[in-house]
Amino acid sequence: MRIPLVELAGQYQMLRDEILPAMDGVMTQAQFILGEDVTRFEEEFAAFCGARHCVGVASGLDALVLALRAVGVGPGDEVITAANTFIASALAITHAGATPVLADVRADDFNLDPAAVERAITPRTKAILPVHLYGQPARMGEIMDIARRHGLKVVEDACQAHGARYGAARAGAMGDAGCFSFYPGKNLGGYGDGGAVVTHDPVVAERLRLDRNYGSRVKYIHESDGYNSRLDTIQAAVLRVKLRRLEGWNARRRELAALYRELLADADVLLPAEMPGMEHVWHLFVIRHPERDRLVADLHARGIGAGVHYPIPIHEQAPYAGVRTVPDGAPVSTMLARQILSLPLYPEMTEAQVAEVADAVRACAAWTPDLAVAA
Repeated sequence: MRIPLVELAGQYQMLRDEILPAMDGVMTQAQFILGEDVTRFEEEFAAFCGARHCVGVASGLDALVLALRAVGVGPGDEVITAANTFIASALAITHAGATPVLADVRADDFNLDPAAVERAITPRTKAILPVHLYGQPARMGEIMDIARRHGLKVVEDACQAHGARYGAARAGAMGDAGCFSFYPGKNLGGYGDGGAVVTHDPVVAERLRLDRNYGSRVKYIHESDGYNSRLDTIQAAVLRVKLRRLEGWNARRRELAALYRELLADADVLLPAEMPGMEHVWHLFVIRHPERDRLVADLHARGIGAGVHYPIPIHEQAPYAGVRTVPDGAPVSTMLARQILSLPLYPEMTEAQVAEVADAVRACAAWTPDLAVAA
């Protein structure tokens, strides 16, 4: 692709003179497991998120699983999450021993519909797992109100929302725990898998530290049926370098998203919305078109790396076929899965590249019928 969906090599070249010494420091000290850089990164990322604690783990999925366990989710419980998210959100609930209940989302922000959450609550409901999809926070004020009224835990899936804000609060720091992925393509990405959980609760943090390390505080003494899920020291060293630039990178993403919105204002596509009171960090710039597959193919033919996040809603995936949704199902999630596509967006993009992508979209997206598909 002339303009890929994500481009990481250029970012590495920009950071090479900082990344290599940081990695060499880990190699020289030979502290490969829970070394000093892990501790320092946890302190720095907790401060960035406005949380009291951060516990580094091996992946975003592990962050979700361990966070759910740490807040008390287990067999017999139900956890409500979004039907349109990446499957990890549902897998985490399953791996924690609970049952995922899939609630529908709103078409304007692609995030959980609080009304659907309310309808999904049963006596078995233990927690809500809102997903801050594509970099925009879910409607946390309404979700936290629902949780308080029903005595539910809230575990935020902030794996695509590093640095996003809901009012003054950072994504991940509003619920009982907030989960992050450092997969390479994320706004804050490592050079492999990695994840973290942030929380204000010292009891939750201590359970996370225990469970990520075989259930052990003291070597060979095991207090719980834990996991091997530790953030590698070398990944923590890389993330410390990148964290210093995250605010600037997010600001650049917002600039490029604004340019896309300007250049595509009269194109035959539906543009994503930034909701009032939110600070979107535009992990992905997701548009809608009724002939999505044809549009993606046409863009690829022009060298534009469009993607789809995600083409199959969770309730249509094999492991979750027939899993319970709210009484009226998830029609918005199903509709969105047929229409959404992601355009290239990364901080190193130039304005000229955004303009080239926008020109290609305008040329390929021509559509006569009304695009305002009912949500």
